[in-house]
Amino acid sequence: MDSLSIFQTLVRHASHVLTDVDANLITRDSSLVELGANSMERSEILLNALEEMDISIPVVSLFGPKNLGELSDKIEGMVNLD
Repeated sequence: MDSLSIFQTLVRHASHVLTDVDANLITRDSSLVELGANSMERSEILLNALEEMDISIPVVSLFGPKNLGELSDKIEGMVNLD
């Protein structure tokens, strides 16, 4: 699984949860907070995306990235360690 595929999955789930956000305007520099996601929505987006990608990592280990690009890269790095 590469960073671009992970990013696209995150965007798909973000646009599903955040119905007022146009998926075409979400970039790797976008953050879920800037897009208007509260903490519950951010968790839902992450959990659903990880489930779709069949990735089993603790959500708490994903704290730190400032935007979706960094988050995608971090997930890719964690998956490729296995």
